[in-house]
Amino acid sequence: MNEITILDAIERYIRGEMLPDERVFFEQLRKSNPSVDQMVVEHTIFLHDMNQYGETKELKSRLHEIHSALVESEEINEQRPARVITLWKKYKKVVGVAAAIAGITALGISSIVSYVAPKGDYKKVEMLNRILTAQEIKLNQVSIKLDSNNAAIIEATRPYPYHTGGTGFLIDQKGYLLTNAHVVKGATRIAIQNASGAYNARLVYINDTTDLAVLKIEDNNFKAPAIPYSISRTGMELGEEIFTLGYPRNEIVYGKGYMSARTGYNGDTVTCQITVPANPGNSGTPVLNKDGDVVGIVQGTEQNVQGFVFAIRSKNIFQALNAMKNDSTLLKSDSTLSRIRLPLASSLKGLDREHQIQKIQDCIFIVKR
Repeated sequence: MNEITILDAIERYIRGEMLPDERVFFEQLRKSNPSVDQMVVEHTIFLHDMNQYGETKELKSRLHEIHSALVESEEINEQRPARVITLWKKYKKVVGVAAAIAGITALGISSIVSYVAPKGDYKKVEMLNRILTAQEIKLNQVSIKLDSNNAAIIEATRPYPYHTGGTGFLIDQKGYLLTNAHVVKGATRIAIQNASGAYNARLVYINDTTDLAVLKIEDNNFKAPAIPYSISRTGMELGEEIFTLGYPRNEIVYGKGYMSARTGYNGDTVTCQITVPANPGNSGTPVLNKDGDVVGIVQGTEQNVQGFVFAIRSKNIFQALNAMKNDSTLLKSDSTLSRIRLPLASSLKGLDREHQIQKIQDCIFIVKR
């Protein structure tokens, strides 16, 4: 990759012109690779130095123009070399020629200095020259570093090969989401996305037994919407109508059904069985009742049996939250965990389904890994 392409990649990031996915990848690399982060910082300084260098050159040009104008208006007298009119009658020829050369050289140097700077400004000119020299050295150093880090820049601008894992939904306005443990297990990078944009996220908590995981969005561009639904402590009843909003594909999909069995696979009491359309991308999808209460989380389907979908009961969300708050190691790494407040009041009750969906969909995300 040539130098122009490399600089373009960095400058697009500094100006905020990268696509959301590219920015997620680039910021993740900056966090995990200090040398790349330092390179971005130095390039920012480089651009600042370039601007300062241009301003300094412009200042010298303006000083020259002002000096010329003052000379033309005769407000200052410019020193000029004196004419040497000497007849070599009384001195030897060699001595005369040497004296003439010395005199002309001295007058020439004096004339150049006088032309560049007015009287009394020699120190300022010297200071400007020192600044310009220092800036040129710094520009050369930055250029060398850019050349030596070409490979890192190329890697930073290459999109990370994310794969859609499932669905997640907000449980706190500080950027915490809930999904299935199997959706993010073993992931080295996690990103989330919906109609509002794509954001970087990290794994905060995972429990393979209950198949629950908590993620936290870590992106300054993310603005959390108001959470309209509540998390139910009681869950759902047999035959109760429910609906889902998830991402089995790259757009949000609505599903409608009911609770068909009180237990899950092989009599599992952590889960229950629901009858609702579901696909692999639905893992982590919230299950809601008619009032907009989250009563479960889609876990998966039974292979080779169409319509058999299992959901984790919502009471397990409260148990997961208590486990996080009692884990001193987690609290040391993120003190905001102790301040997570699950939504306990729904603003969806009494609304028709279309308006419920409009309010909920901004809180549902594709989870990529």
